[in-house]
Amino acid sequence: MHPSLQIAAKDLRQRARDRSAFLLAIVVPFTLAAIFSLLFGPAATPRAFEYAVVDQDRSAVSRSFAVDVLGAMQDQGVAEVSELDEDEARAGVRDGDLDAAFVLPRGFAADVASPRPAELSVVGSADSPTATVVARSVARSYVGGLDAARVAVAAVGASRPGLTAAEIERVAQETVRGVPPVALEDVSAAARVLDVKTYFAAAMAVFFLLFTVQFGVSSLIDERGEGTLARLLAAPVPRWAILVGKLLTSVVLGIVSLTVLMVASALMLGADWGDPLGVALLVVTGVLAGTGITSVIASLARTSEQAGTWQAVVAVTLGLLGGSFFPVQQGGEVVANLSLVTPHAWFLGGLGDLAGGGGAEQALPSAAALLGMAAVTMGIALLRIRRVVAP
Repeated sequence: MHPSLQIAAKDLRQRARDRSAFLLAIVVPFTLAAIFSLLFGPAATPRAFEYAVVDQDRSAVSRSFAVDVLGAMQDQGVAEVSELDEDEARAGVRDGDLDAAFVLPRGFAADVASPRPAELSVVGSADSPTATVVARSVARSYVGGLDAARVAVAAVGASRPGLTAAEIERVAQETVRGVPPVALEDVSAAARVLDVKTYFAAAMAVFFLLFTVQFGVSSLIDERGEGTLARLLAAPVPRWAILVGKLLTSVVLGIVSLTVLMVASALMLGADWGDPLGVALLVVTGVLAGTGITSVIASLARTSEQAGTWQAVVAVTLGLLGGSFFPVQQGGEVVANLSLVTPHAWFLGGLGDLAGGGGAEQALPSAAALLGMAAVTMGIALLRIRRVVAP
Protein backbone atom coordinates (compact mmCIF):
# COMPACT_ATOMS: atom_id res chain seq x y z
CA MET A 1 0.00 0.00 0.00
CA HIS A 2 1.23 3.49 -0.79
CA PRO A 3 2.53 5.41 2.26
CA SER A 4 -0.10 8.16 1.76
CA LEU A 5 -2.88 5.59 1.93
CA GLN A 6 -1.33 3.98 5.00
CA ILE A 7 -1.14 7.34 6.77
CA ALA A 8 -4.73 8.17 5.82
CA ALA A 9 -5.96 4.74 6.92
CA LYS A 10 -4.23 5.11 10.28
CA ASP A 11 -5.73 8.56 10.85
CA LEU A 12 -9.19 7.40 9.81
CA ARG A 13 -9.06 4.50 12.26
CA GLN A 14 -8.18 6.96 15.01
CA ARG A 15 -11.02 9.29 14.07
CA ALA A 16 -13.47 6.39 13.93
CA ARG A 17 -12.78 5.87 17.64
CA ASP A 18 -13.02 9.60 18.39
CA ARG A 19 -16.48 10.47 19.68
CA SER A 20 -15.91 14.21 19.28
CA ALA A 21 -15.28 13.77 15.57
CA PHE A 22 -18.46 11.70 15.22
CA LEU A 23 -20.47 14.35 17.07
CA LEU A 24 -19.12 17.27 15.04
CA ALA A 25 -19.39 15.48 11.72
CA ILE A 26 -22.84 13.91 11.99
CA VAL A 27 -24.79 14.12 15.26
CA VAL A 28 -24.67 17.87 15.94
CA PRO A 29 -25.39 19.10 12.37
CA PHE A 30 -28.22 16.61 11.91
CA THR A 31 -29.76 17.53 15.27
CA LEU A 32 -29.59 21.25 14.54
CA ALA A 33 -31.04 20.74 11.07
CA ALA A 34 -33.94 18.79 12.55
CA ILE A 35 -34.56 21.46 15.21
CA PHE A 36 -34.47 24.33 12.73
CA SER A 37 -36.78 22.45 10.36
CA LEU A 38 -39.30 21.88 13.15
CA LEU A 39 -39.11 25.50 14.32
CA PHE A 40 -39.18 27.32 11.01
CA GLY A 41 -40.72 24.73 8.69
CA PRO A 42 -44.38 25.42 9.53
CA ALA A 43 -43.86 29.19 9.26
CA ALA A 44 -42.34 28.85 5.79
CA THR A 45 -45.03 26.49 4.51
CA PRO A 46 -47.81 28.46 2.83
CA ARG A 47 -51.30 27.73 4.11
CA ALA A 48 -54.54 27.93 2.21
CA PHE A 49 -56.60 31.05 2.81
CA GLU A 50 -59.85 30.59 4.71
CA TYR A 51 -62.62 32.29 2.73
CA ALA A 52 -66.40 32.33 2.94
CA VAL A 53 -68.89 33.27 0.26
CA VAL A 54 -72.28 34.77 1.10
CA ASP A 55 -74.56 34.24 -1.90
CA GLN A 56 -77.70 36.22 -1.21
CA ASP A 57 -78.68 36.45 -4.87
CA ARG A 58 -78.76 32.72 -5.66
CA SER A 59 -78.55 33.44 -9.37
CA ALA A 60 -76.54 31.85 -12.15
CA VAL A 61 -74.19 34.85 -12.13
CA SER A 62 -73.49 34.65 -8.39
CA ARG A 63 -73.09 30.88 -8.60
CA SER A 64 -70.56 31.40 -11.38
CA PHE A 65 -68.40 33.36 -8.94
CA ALA A 66 -68.76 30.77 -6.17
CA VAL A 67 -68.18 27.75 -8.41
CA ASP A 68 -65.92 28.93 -11.24
CA VAL A 69 -63.72 31.43 -9.40
CA LEU A 70 -63.61 30.39 -5.76
CA GLY A 71 -63.97 26.74 -6.72
CA ALA A 72 -60.89 26.99 -8.94
CA MET A 73 -58.93 28.56 -6.06
CA GLN A 74 -59.96 25.72 -3.82
CA ASP A 75 -59.03 23.08 -6.40
CA GLN A 76 -55.53 24.54 -6.67
CA GLY A 77 -55.07 24.64 -2.91
CA VAL A 78 -55.00 28.44 -2.75
CA ALA A 79 -58.04 28.73 -0.51
CA GLU A 80 -60.58 26.78 1.50
CA VAL A 81 -64.06 28.13 0.76
CA SER A 82 -67.25 27.66 2.74
CA GLU A 83 -70.77 28.99 2.06
CA LEU A 84 -72.28 30.86 5.03
CA ASP A 85 -74.91 33.46 5.70
CA GLU A 86 -73.76 37.04 6.23
CA ASP A 87 -73.89 37.04 10.04
CA GLU A 88 -71.85 33.85 10.28
CA ALA A 89 -69.31 35.11 7.77
CA ARG A 90 -68.82 38.45 9.53
CA ALA A 91 -68.52 36.71 12.89
CA GLY A 92 -65.94 34.30 11.47
CA VAL A 93 -63.87 37.19 10.10
CA ARG A 94 -64.17 39.10 13.36
CA ASP A 95 -63.14 36.09 15.47
CA GLY A 96 -60.22 35.19 13.21
CA ASP A 97 -61.71 31.92 11.98
CA LEU A 98 -61.91 33.34 8.43
CA ASP A 99 -59.43 35.45 6.51
CA ALA A 100 -62.08 37.15 4.35
CA ALA A 101 -65.64 36.82 3.14
CA PHE A 102 -67.23 37.66 -0.22
CA VAL A 103 -70.78 39.07 -0.06
CA LEU A 104 -72.92 38.97 -3.22
CA PRO A 105 -76.13 40.91 -2.43
CA ARG A 106 -79.62 40.28 -3.69
CA GLY A 107 -80.18 41.63 -7.18
CA PHE A 108 -76.58 41.04 -8.16
CA ALA A 109 -77.48 39.36 -11.47
CA ALA A 110 -80.03 42.07 -12.26
CA ASP A 111 -77.42 44.76 -11.69
CA VAL A 112 -75.05 42.96 -14.04
CA ALA A 113 -77.68 42.96 -16.80
CA SER A 114 -78.54 46.62 -16.25
CA PRO A 115 -76.64 49.90 -16.51
CA ARG A 116 -76.40 49.97 -12.71
CA PRO A 117 -73.02 49.06 -11.12
CA ALA A 118 -72.82 45.57 -9.65
CA GLU A 119 -71.69 45.43 -6.03
CA LEU A 120 -69.47 42.66 -4.62
CA SER A 121 -68.33 43.30 -1.06
CA VAL A 122 -65.20 41.88 0.62
CA VAL A 123 -65.01 41.69 4.40
CA GLY A 124 -61.39 41.17 5.39
CA SER A 125 -59.70 40.34 8.67
CA ALA A 126 -57.19 42.85 10.05
CA ASP A 127 -55.06 39.91 11.17
CA SER A 128 -54.82 38.51 7.61
CA PRO A 129 -53.75 41.42 5.38
CA THR A 130 -52.28 39.23 2.65
CA ALA A 131 -55.39 37.08 2.36
CA THR A 132 -57.54 40.21 2.32
CA VAL A 133 -55.50 41.81 -0.46
CA VAL A 134 -55.79 38.62 -2.51
CA ALA A 135 -59.55 38.51 -1.92
CA ARG A 136 -59.98 42.11 -3.02
CA SER A 137 -57.86 41.51 -6.12
CA VAL A 138 -60.02 38.53 -7.05
CA ALA A 139 -63.18 40.57 -6.53
CA ARG A 140 -61.87 43.45 -8.65
CA SER A 141 -60.87 41.08 -11.42
CA TYR A 142 -64.26 39.43 -11.34
CA VAL A 143 -66.14 42.71 -11.42
CA GLY A 144 -63.87 43.89 -14.24
CA GLY A 145 -64.82 40.83 -16.22
CA LEU A 146 -68.50 41.53 -15.56
CA ASP A 147 -68.09 45.10 -16.78
CA ALA A 148 -66.62 43.78 -20.02
CA ALA A 149 -69.54 41.37 -20.36
CA ARG A 150 -71.99 44.18 -19.67
CA VAL A 151 -70.44 46.29 -22.43
CA ALA A 152 -70.85 43.34 -24.78
CA VAL A 153 -74.50 42.96 -23.80
CA ALA A 154 -75.12 46.68 -24.26
CA ALA A 155 -73.59 46.46 -27.71
CA VAL A 156 -75.92 43.57 -28.57
CA GLY A 157 -78.92 45.52 -27.32
CA ALA A 158 -77.96 48.60 -29.32
CA SER A 159 -77.47 46.61 -32.51
CA ARG A 160 -80.75 44.76 -32.09
CA PRO A 161 -83.32 47.23 -30.68
CA GLY A 162 -86.12 44.70 -30.98
CA LEU A 163 -84.87 42.52 -28.11
CA THR A 164 -87.08 42.31 -25.04
CA ALA A 165 -85.77 42.80 -21.47
CA ALA A 166 -86.01 39.05 -20.86
CA GLU A 167 -83.97 38.32 -23.98
CA ILE A 168 -81.31 40.86 -22.99
CA GLU A 169 -81.07 39.31 -19.52
CA ARG A 170 -80.69 35.85 -21.10
CA VAL A 171 -77.87 37.17 -23.30
CA ALA A 172 -76.23 38.66 -20.22
CA GLN A 173 -76.44 35.38 -18.31
CA GLU A 174 -74.91 33.43 -21.19
CA THR A 175 -72.17 36.02 -21.69
CA VAL A 176 -71.20 35.95 -18.01
CA ARG A 177 -71.17 32.17 -17.90
CA GLY A 178 -69.19 31.88 -21.13
CA VAL A 179 -66.30 34.17 -20.20
CA PRO A 180 -64.26 33.21 -17.10
CA PRO A 181 -63.77 36.52 -15.23
CA VAL A 182 -60.72 35.36 -13.26
CA ALA A 183 -57.89 33.16 -14.50
CA LEU A 184 -55.60 31.33 -12.07
CA GLU A 185 -52.18 30.43 -13.39
CA ASP A 186 -49.27 28.67 -11.66
CA VAL A 187 -46.14 30.67 -12.43
CA SER A 188 -42.85 29.14 -11.31
CA ALA A 189 -40.47 31.40 -9.44
CA ALA A 190 -37.56 32.75 -11.46
CA ALA A 191 -35.12 32.07 -8.60
CA ARG A 192 -34.54 28.47 -7.63
CA VAL A 193 -34.50 28.06 -3.89
CA LEU A 194 -34.28 25.14 -1.49
CA ASP A 195 -37.23 24.16 0.62
CA VAL A 196 -36.89 24.75 4.36
CA LYS A 197 -35.90 21.19 5.31
CA THR A 198 -33.29 20.88 2.59
CA TYR A 199 -31.92 24.36 3.25
CA PHE A 200 -31.26 23.79 6.94
CA ALA A 201 -29.87 20.30 6.35
CA ALA A 202 -27.46 21.64 3.72
CA ALA A 203 -26.59 24.74 5.75
CA MET A 204 -25.71 22.77 8.88
CA ALA A 205 -23.81 20.16 6.85
CA VAL A 206 -21.57 22.71 5.13
CA PHE A 207 -21.17 24.76 8.33
CA PHE A 208 -19.79 21.81 10.30
CA LEU A 209 -17.79 20.64 7.31
CA LEU A 210 -14.98 23.02 8.21
CA PHE A 211 -14.88 21.55 11.72
CA THR A 212 -14.81 18.03 10.32
CA VAL A 213 -12.05 18.39 7.76
CA GLN A 214 -9.73 20.08 10.26
CA PHE A 215 -8.95 16.67 11.79
CA GLY A 216 -6.70 15.80 8.85
CA VAL A 217 -3.99 18.39 8.32
CA SER A 218 -4.25 19.68 11.89
CA SER A 219 -3.13 16.28 13.13
CA LEU A 220 0.32 17.14 11.77
CA ILE A 221 0.68 19.65 14.59
CA ASP A 222 -0.42 17.04 17.13
CA GLU A 223 2.02 14.48 15.79
CA ARG A 224 4.84 17.01 15.88
CA GLY A 225 4.13 17.67 19.57
CA GLU A 226 3.85 13.97 20.37
CA GLY A 227 7.05 13.06 18.53
CA THR A 228 5.44 10.69 16.02
CA LEU A 229 6.07 13.09 13.16
CA ALA A 230 9.83 12.76 13.70
CA ARG A 231 9.50 8.99 13.32
CA LEU A 232 7.61 9.45 10.05
CA LEU A 233 10.30 11.77 8.75
CA ALA A 234 13.00 9.28 9.73
CA ALA A 235 11.22 6.51 7.81
CA PRO A 236 11.78 6.06 4.06
CA VAL A 237 8.62 8.07 3.30
CA PRO A 238 8.63 11.17 1.07
CA ARG A 239 7.48 14.34 2.81
CA TRP A 240 4.89 14.95 0.13
CA ALA A 241 3.38 11.52 0.91
CA ILE A 242 2.81 12.63 4.50
CA LEU A 243 1.05 15.78 3.34
CA VAL A 244 -1.09 13.89 0.83
CA GLY A 245 -2.05 11.34 3.47
CA LYS A 246 -3.23 14.08 5.84
CA LEU A 247 -5.17 15.85 3.09
CA LEU A 248 -6.74 12.57 2.04
CA THR A 249 -7.89 12.02 5.62
CA SER A 250 -9.67 15.37 5.61
CA VAL A 251 -11.28 14.73 2.22
CA VAL A 252 -12.57 11.28 3.19
CA LEU A 253 -13.95 12.56 6.50
CA GLY A 254 -15.71 15.44 4.74
CA ILE A 255 -17.24 13.29 1.99
CA VAL A 256 -18.44 10.66 4.45
CA SER A 257 -19.89 13.32 6.73
CA LEU A 258 -21.83 15.11 3.98
CA THR A 259 -23.02 11.85 2.43
CA VAL A 260 -24.34 10.47 5.71
CA LEU A 261 -26.05 13.77 6.55
CA MET A 262 -27.70 13.98 3.14
CA VAL A 263 -28.98 10.43 3.22
CA ALA A 264 -30.21 10.76 6.81
CA SER A 265 -31.95 14.08 6.17
CA ALA A 266 -33.61 12.72 3.02
CA LEU A 267 -34.93 9.66 4.85
CA MET A 268 -35.83 11.25 8.19
CA LEU A 269 -36.47 14.93 7.45
CA GLY A 270 -37.80 14.74 3.91
CA ALA A 271 -35.00 16.81 2.35
CA ASP A 272 -34.89 16.85 -1.45
CA TRP A 273 -31.34 17.18 -2.83
CA GLY A 274 -31.95 17.00 -6.56
CA ASP A 275 -29.87 15.32 -9.25
CA PRO A 276 -27.44 12.81 -7.59
CA LEU A 277 -24.58 13.53 -9.98
CA GLY A 278 -24.89 17.27 -9.46
CA VAL A 279 -25.00 16.77 -5.69
CA ALA A 280 -21.91 14.54 -5.88
CA LEU A 281 -20.01 17.27 -7.77
CA LEU A 282 -20.90 19.83 -5.13
CA VAL A 283 -19.98 17.48 -2.28
CA VAL A 284 -16.53 16.65 -3.66
CA THR A 285 -15.63 20.20 -4.65
CA GLY A 286 -17.08 21.61 -1.43
CA VAL A 287 -15.00 19.21 0.66
CA LEU A 288 -11.87 20.10 -1.31
CA ALA A 289 -12.51 23.81 -0.75
CA GLY A 290 -13.12 23.29 2.97
CA THR A 291 -9.98 21.18 3.26
CA GLY A 292 -7.94 23.87 1.55
CA ILE A 293 -9.19 26.59 3.91
CA THR A 294 -8.49 24.59 7.08
CA SER A 295 -5.08 23.60 5.70
CA VAL A 296 -4.10 27.24 5.28
CA ILE A 297 -5.12 27.93 8.88
CA ALA A 298 -3.19 24.90 10.14
CA SER A 299 -0.10 26.08 8.29
CA LEU A 300 -0.24 29.38 10.17
CA ALA A 301 -0.70 27.90 13.65
CA ARG A 302 2.08 26.83 15.98
CA THR A 303 0.07 24.66 18.35
CA SER A 304 -2.99 22.45 17.98
CA GLU A 305 -4.92 24.68 20.41
CA GLN A 306 -4.11 27.73 18.33
CA ALA A 307 -5.10 25.94 15.14
CA GLY A 308 -8.40 24.80 16.67
CA THR A 309 -9.24 28.30 17.87
CA TRP A 310 -8.44 29.96 14.56
CA GLN A 311 -10.31 27.33 12.59
CA ALA A 312 -13.39 27.75 14.80
CA VAL A 313 -13.36 31.53 14.32
CA VAL A 314 -12.96 31.22 10.55
CA ALA A 315 -15.62 28.50 10.33
CA VAL A 316 -18.20 30.56 12.23
CA THR A 317 -17.38 33.74 10.30
CA LEU A 318 -17.61 32.05 6.92
CA GLY A 319 -20.77 30.24 8.01
CA LEU A 320 -22.50 33.47 8.99
CA LEU A 321 -21.31 35.24 5.86
CA GLY A 322 -22.09 32.31 3.57
CA GLY A 323 -25.74 31.81 4.56
CA SER A 324 -25.60 28.85 6.94
CA PHE A 325 -27.98 30.56 9.37
CA PHE A 326 -29.99 32.89 7.14
CA PRO A 327 -30.32 33.47 3.38
CA VAL A 328 -27.63 35.94 2.34
CA GLN A 329 -30.18 37.91 0.29
CA GLN A 330 -31.66 39.14 3.55
CA GLY A 331 -28.39 40.90 4.38
CA GLY A 332 -28.46 43.16 1.36
CA GLU A 333 -26.25 43.49 -1.68
CA VAL A 334 -23.02 43.99 0.27
CA VAL A 335 -23.43 40.76 2.26
CA ALA A 336 -24.50 38.89 -0.87
CA ASN A 337 -21.33 39.97 -2.66
CA LEU A 338 -19.08 39.17 0.31
CA SER A 339 -20.63 35.72 0.60
CA LEU A 340 -19.08 34.77 -2.74
CA VAL A 341 -15.71 34.33 -1.02
CA THR A 342 -17.14 31.50 1.10
CA PRO A 343 -17.60 27.87 0.07
CA HIS A 344 -20.90 27.86 1.94
CA ALA A 345 -22.58 30.30 -0.45
CA TRP A 346 -21.43 28.41 -3.56
CA PHE A 347 -22.43 25.05 -2.09
CA LEU A 348 -25.90 26.25 -1.10
CA GLY A 349 -26.27 28.14 -4.37
CA GLY A 350 -25.40 25.02 -6.36
CA LEU A 351 -28.00 23.00 -4.48
CA GLY A 352 -30.50 25.77 -5.13
CA ASP A 353 -29.77 25.51 -8.85
CA LEU A 354 -30.54 21.79 -8.64
CA ALA A 355 -33.78 22.46 -6.77
CA GLY A 356 -35.59 23.34 -9.99
CA GLY A 357 -35.23 19.76 -11.23
CA GLY A 358 -32.34 20.37 -13.62
CA GLY A 359 -29.47 17.99 -14.27
CA ALA A 360 -25.87 18.03 -13.14
CA GLU A 361 -25.03 20.82 -15.58
CA GLN A 362 -26.92 23.22 -13.31
CA ALA A 363 -24.33 22.66 -10.59
CA LEU A 364 -21.28 23.16 -12.81
CA PRO A 365 -20.81 26.93 -12.17
CA SER A 366 -20.86 26.46 -8.39
CA ALA A 367 -18.67 23.35 -8.59
CA ALA A 368 -16.15 25.23 -10.73
CA ALA A 369 -16.02 28.08 -8.21
CA LEU A 370 -15.49 25.63 -5.34
CA LEU A 371 -12.79 23.81 -7.28
CA GLY A 372 -11.00 27.09 -7.99
CA MET A 373 -11.21 27.99 -4.31
CA ALA A 374 -9.76 24.58 -3.42
CA ALA A 375 -6.88 24.94 -5.88
CA VAL A 376 -5.86 28.34 -4.52
CA THR A 377 -6.10 27.47 -0.83
CA MET A 378 -4.47 24.05 -1.15
CA GLY A 379 -1.63 25.55 -3.19
CA ILE A 380 -0.98 28.12 -0.46
CA ALA A 381 -1.25 25.49 2.27
CA LEU A 382 1.15 23.06 0.60
CA LEU A 383 3.74 25.80 0.16
CA ARG A 384 3.50 26.85 3.79
CA ILE A 385 3.00 23.51 5.46
CA ARG A 386 6.30 22.13 4.21
CA ARG A 387 7.95 23.73 7.24
CA VAL A 388 5.74 21.61 9.52
CA VAL A 389 7.20 18.40 8.06
CA ALA A 390 10.74 19.75 7.86
CA PRO A 391 13.23 17.32 9.48
